[in-house]
Amino acid sequence: MGEFDIIREIFAPLAADAPEAFDLTDDAALLQRQDYVVTKDLMVAGVHFLPKDPLDLVARKLIRANLSDLAAKGAKPVGYFLGCVWPANAKREQIELFAQGLKEDQETFRISLFGGDTTAHNLKTAPLTLSATFFGTPPKQGVTRRNGGLLGDDLYVSGTIGDSGLGLAALKKEFKFTTVDKASLVSRYQLPEPRLTLGTAIAGLATAAIDVSDGLLADAGHLAEMSGLRAAIDAVAVPRSAAAGAWIAAQDNRWRALAALATSGDDYEILFAAPPAMRRSVTVAAKASRTDVTRIGTLTRGAGVGLLNESGAEIAAPASGYDHFKK
Repeated sequence: MGEFDIIREIFAPLAADAPEAFDLTDDAALLQRQDYVVTKDLMVAGVHFLPKDPLDLVARKLIRANLSDLAAKGAKPVGYFLGCVWPANAKREQIELFAQGLKEDQETFRISLFGGDTTAHNLKTAPLTLSATFFGTPPKQGVTRRNGGLLGDDLYVSGTIGDSGLGLAALKKEFKFTTVDKASLVSRYQLPEPRLTLGTAIAGLATAAIDVSDGLLADAGHLAEMSGLRAAIDAVAVPRSAAAGAWIAAQDNRWRALAALATSGDDYEILFAAPPAMRRSVTVAAKASRTDVTRIGTLTRGAGVGLLNESGAEIAAPASGYDHFKK
């Protein structure tokens, strides 16, 4: 199994719907001149996914993590470039399984592979390392950046928060869940759902938006900082799944448990700000996109982010979210 055999036989079919990619037979693709929204994410075994995770699901998580960034900008995805660094002992069937996952989500999200590079480590013990650069077209209203939040804006988040972190805990056997809850939570960890339709629907309504990947508090802090304000979040209002609710009920300290969910990361939901006058429009956009959206807080004067209990007091959180250089 050689590098060019892998490219020709496994990855080139993923570029079949992108004539600009030249069937991956050239050193570059030719993209027609136009505006693109571009994002790039890395994933490393043992950091972003467990080394024993099924490789088709790893591939789909790589796609979806990147699409989540485009969703927060309101962009429509077009395609991507892929980089893979495989352990020295990687087998063909493993690479084929990974490519099968790519193919499945390419069909789901109507995107194509446009090029990239694949190589192998010298060490068998080296981690699988993946890099993807995705691009899409911006909405006609313009991209929704992080820095447009205004004083008094409502803060909203899509879906539910904390499920992915609990899914990882389930896989690590750090907590015992029911069979049904474990399956649901692990699915949220391994196969997140990028909120592309919602991102498009709130373009022009939201003043600022960010995808929740490092943790709700961390990403709310990023949005607030870029907007020159403070994010005040009502811990009770943060949406939770039934499985997360069952987990909270089993904990000794409810507030500490809520803080853990708000800082666990890998949710891939959209957090966004919008003026109170837009509440009805946000409701309509959420309904049109068939995505649950919950109002969870406000942008206020000050700096940073606060997770507040029912009386308005701040709940202590050991860390606001995940930081790759602070472990």
